[in-house]
Amino acid sequence: MSRRHSTQTHPVAHPSMPEEVEIYLKVGRHDPKFEAWPGSGFFDRSQNGSNTLREALVAEVLARTQDRPATAPPDDLDLRQFAHQKFSGMVNGLFPKIEQTIVLSMLERSVIFLTPRNIVPVLRGMPWLGTAWDLANLYLASHSAELLSGEAVPILGLSIETTCYVSTDYFRSANPFDDFVLHEAAHVFHNCKRETLGLSHSRHREWLLEIEYRKRETFAYACEAYSRLLELGRDSKHRQDLLNELAATPLPNDERVDGAEYLDILAEAITARNGWKRILARCSPPTTRVRQISVPIS
Repeated sequence: MSRRHSTQTHPVAHPSMPEEVEIYLKVGRHDPKFEAWPGSGFFDRSQNGSNTLREALVAEVLARTQDRPATAPPDDLDLRQFAHQKFSGMVNGLFPKIEQTIVLSMLERSVIFLTPRNIVPVLRGMPWLGTAWDLANLYLASHSAELLSGEAVPILGLSIETTCYVSTDYFRSANPFDDFVLHEAAHVFHNCKRETLGLSHSRHREWLLEIEYRKRETFAYACEAYSRLLELGRDSKHRQDLLNELAATPLPNDERVDGAEYLDILAEAITARNGWKRILARCSPPTTRVRQISVPIS
């Protein structure tokens, strides 16, 4: 008589609900199956788990920022007017006239500064728990409060689809070349499909702008710096002097951006008739660049 080896397995121990909350608050991750939560099925469990994690995040953020001062936007700030003035030059430089009003109108509604007045509804309304955790850290950093994790990267802005969430640190930045509002808006161009805004589209023109994936940050940083060079520079010589000043400062601290390429793009942009188009051309996918060779960039 042969003996059979036992195939009995022991059930895997899943974290409890309090443990799941602790994990989420510390690292921003959660069990996608929400197996620790009660419910008659996945939908119920996910709703119960998501609500609990969000409320725990809100409570932690409020506790860490209690009585901590933060820079507030000006009382008389008209966000739509602010956004219109901020983005008009970039939109006019990157889009044909027939599309400019539509794109600019979208961007005018895109900017949200995270403040004590809106942080709770923003966190509760964010459908993605990982993104809510990132926004919580963005808000904590603006209050000089301890971040949720030692591994969390302090960020100043985050673009989600057509919304740009921005730190109120924007209003106290001492670096004349910083403009992280415009930086985040530049990311919207590869987040939003042309079809969403009712613009003509095709298989090769799906997004507002076709930007090579690995150059998305280069594009955003270049747009940010170029906008400041235009705003600060009195003429072409002054813009060149400012670029030399920029080159002497720490370059974008981002491993996705090649510093030499970033400066070369800006050097080309400030001497062009339309520097925005030059930045786009340098950050477009190779196939798009090939098509642009025969088209003069103005």
